[in-house]
Amino acid sequence: MYLTTNKKKYPIFIANTFFKRLIGLMGKQKIDYGMLFPKCNSIHTFFMKESIDVIGLDENNEVIYKYENLPKNKIIKINYDHKKTSIIELPKYASSKIKVGTILILNKE
Repeated sequence: MYLTTNKKKYPIFIANTFFKRLIGLMGKQKIDYGMLFPKCNSIHTFFMKESIDVIGLDENNEVIYKYENLPKNKIIKINYDHKKTSIIELPKYASSKIKVGTILILNKE
């Protein structure tokens, strides 16, 4: 799965197991991909090596929340039903052209 933004194509990996959800992008450096956390409305950046962008999506993949360049050691909670919300973590500033209200299309190629 891919997300194209800022004229760059980012591979998006799905955090679909307990271990993938637990680790996420923790400890990663030079991040050049994103992670999708389905049915999730909060994340943390403890033990991160660099800042990231965070996008909150509703059940229609509409952006309902965005935080650019989120530093390490922070907690983000989106006030929305976690069963209808997903979160995408991206490299810092990857979401600079994405606006709240945009519907994201995640392409298979």
